[in-house]
Amino acid sequence: MKDLLGKVCDLQPRWTSKNDEYMQARGVIIRQELPDVLRGHASALAHALGTTPGNLGIEGRDGTGLKTEIPWFRVFGQEESPSATLGWYVVYLFSASGKHVYLTLNQGTTIWTGSDFKARRPEDLRARASWALPLLADGISTRQDLLTAIQLDARTALGRGYGPGNVVAIAYDRDDLPESDVLLADLLFMTGLLEALYRHERLAPYIPGDPAPEVLEAEQSAATTAGRRTSASARRVRSGQGFLLTAAERKAIELHSVRMAKEYFESQGWSVKDVGSKESFDLLLSRGEERCRAEVKGTTSTGTDVILTRAEVEKQRDYYPDNALVVVHSIRLDRTEVAPTTSGGVLHCTSPWAVAEEDLTVISYAYRTPVGPPSSPAPVASPTVADQRRPAETAVAFTY
Repeated sequence: MKDLLGKVCDLQPRWTSKNDEYMQARGVIIRQELPDVLRGHASALAHALGTTPGNLGIEGRDGTGLKTEIPWFRVFGQEESPSATLGWYVVYLFSASGKHVYLTLNQGTTIWTGSDFKARRPEDLRARASWALPLLADGISTRQDLLTAIQLDARTALGRGYGPGNVVAIAYDRDDLPESDVLLADLLFMTGLLEALYRHERLAPYIPGDPAPEVLEAEQSAATTAGRRTSASARRVRSGQGFLLTAAERKAIELHSVRMAKEYFESQGWSVKDVGSKESFDLLLSRGEERCRAEVKGTTSTGTDVILTRAEVEKQRDYYPDNALVVVHSIRLDRTEVAPTTSGGVLHCTSPWAVAEEDLTVISYAYRTPVGPPSSPAPVASPTVADQRRPAETAVAFTY
């Protein structure tokens, strides 16, 4: 393994996006030879990851078509990280200069748009890494050589994106690469950290830097309603870019946030009636001659985005200025028991609440097509430009 790492380092200064003889040689090592070496230790790696050999993933990539500046090969759980754009994994990254190899606990740093890879926001990646780091404190404390920052000397945006995604890393100098037994021991150590991170992720109600669960659910629901085909990884509950809530978890969060909102308004002297089951808002408030209609949103996220239906938007605009938006964010969700429980949360109230158009992001539309029920036969004619009427579009869901 030591010799193969050294060969890739020596080829790095010859990087070009074209698949010339040097990049072909690099690709064979990255995609075939190095993964084959790791597969020879599959049993030990699966044990360190706390999974079965069947769920253990090992792969290397150096670009599809155009060659990438920073090649990599990784170890991962196939269920937890079905592609390199999703979830956490242990990955070897080679600096552009070839002077260093980093063994890093990292994450998906790009999003596949369908045509190319789009970089995730560095601040989101750093937020996720900052969430993960203290959870691994016990394991990390046993070593003094771990880095929280890596320098890949990358010129491309894709190459620079790996840095913010790093949680911890071990750096190897090209001129002082360890022997293969040390490299394997380091890899098993890092894979053990990955196993611990997977355990924490399964119980996490929200990871900073991810989309709010409610937003992710609305987006996936919109895709399903629109009949868009989605990959198996996109349908997973935990996708490395946020996770969905179960019905029981959603209900627990809803009841918790409404309870906090009722207590808040009652402390302000309002009489509060829960009307969420029959109205387009949640709480009807009365105080003397005053009336106010409050919409309540609860989330385990930081509350920067919430989901509104079209009816909620239209009704709240009618109710203004006798209305309110209550967001209870950062709710702690405990999913370790059979029934989920909630606690904590930060309440933020906006009243009066003016729903500004620039604060709304459309998630999906209802589209009235020219197709309708059959009617009396009409003469068939070739359509002209004048005949093409634009069907009406109606927004049905928003993030706010």
